[in-house]
Amino acid sequence: MSMEDRLSPADTSPVAAKELVAGRRRPRLAKRSLFFGAAFVSAIGYIDPGNYATNIEAGAHYGHMLLWVVVWANLIAVLVQLLSSKLGLATGASLAEVLRAHLPPWARWAYWIQAEILAVATDLAEFVGAALGFKLLFDLTLFEGAVLTGIASWAILSIERRGLKPLELVIGSMLAAVALIYVLELAFSHPAPKALLEGALVPTLSGENSLYLAAGILGATVMPHVIYLHSALSRSDAQTFATTSRKKLWWWSRWDVGIAMAIASFVNFAMLAMAAAVFHPVHSDLAGIETAYRTLEPLAGPFAARIFGLSLIIAGLASTVVGTLAGQEVMQGFVGFRIPLLVRRAVTMAPSFMVILAGFDVTRVLVLSQVVLSFGIAFALIPLVIFTSRPTLMGDLANRRMTNALAWTAVVIVVALNIVLMVTT
Repeated sequence: MSMEDRLSPADTSPVAAKELVAGRRRPRLAKRSLFFGAAFVSAIGYIDPGNYATNIEAGAHYGHMLLWVVVWANLIAVLVQLLSSKLGLATGASLAEVLRAHLPPWARWAYWIQAEILAVATDLAEFVGAALGFKLLFDLTLFEGAVLTGIASWAILSIERRGLKPLELVIGSMLAAVALIYVLELAFSHPAPKALLEGALVPTLSGENSLYLAAGILGATVMPHVIYLHSALSRSDAQTFATTSRKKLWWWSRWDVGIAMAIASFVNFAMLAMAAAVFHPVHSDLAGIETAYRTLEPLAGPFAARIFGLSLIIAGLASTVVGTLAGQEVMQGFVGFRIPLLVRRAVTMAPSFMVILAGFDVTRVLVLSQVVLSFGIAFALIPLVIFTSRPTLMGDLANRRMTNALAWTAVVIVVALNIVLMVTT
């Protein structure tokens, strides 16, 4: 018997009417809440340890000057993730699968190779960053931190056996935890509001190194691997909610992306703002996450340093899981080959352990990995814009003129920055 049948004629009071409406809304809200999660997984890619390295170095060396790069990079990231989500919803395929269907075999394999190189660079930054967090917080060696990172990431990945949604919930909670930590970090660092506004709104560069860091911030923010992954997660959502109209799914997805990327954007902004407020200009020569951790304690207090280390561990672990998922999707999408996630996790850990055992400077490795990633953005971004512009492929979800104009502007900015970087360095 329906709720309407259970209501007697006397049950027509405003209270009864409100209960009836609430009863109808609860299933809808529950269904909508189950849709949320894909963007939160992708957003983790925007606050990985590579962001820590580039944002801290940028803030320490140049104060608030490069905040505008963070703002524009995150605006581009929002647009990119919206397009990635829309592609998966409209086509029922990931970007890698769509590329595989439209590219000749030789180009398909070339695309896969470059995507795997970017995946290695991504995983290197994430894994080494998490290991460094364990080292700082618990006074371990970097190798011991790497072992703990491997164990913890395996444990988190094992949740995927219960389905994607439980894993999305765990990763989303980790994103929220990092954001909360940076609310506290801003409170401890006391940034100047005027300096924040000037840095965020006035585009300025000062020398070759600032351009290098700007490219690093872009590479750390607009991540190629999450472009592939978000389209795959949206494809899964389109299959799960097959009875829901595509326009409604697209509406839900915009909220998903908007909320998740707002959180990630805040964390990026807060990272650089905290570094600028605490380290610049007295410690403008500061280089390295480890040095930042040691310097933060006497300047902002031991609690600020401890939660900084904790946030690095959380962000690193979450991003290693996301990187493994993305690498699996790239492999399956381009070449149709799939291996167990835990096996792939073991394989992708190998370069990180080699870097650690070789004794390379961790922060230099992290920043360099982000610059490498900035050169790979166009390879994912250009086809994404092209495919989402085609009505024959996207139907009624094809990009409008304004969306295309914004998307191609983002492509031009990314490519131009990379060309300038190559010429000057």
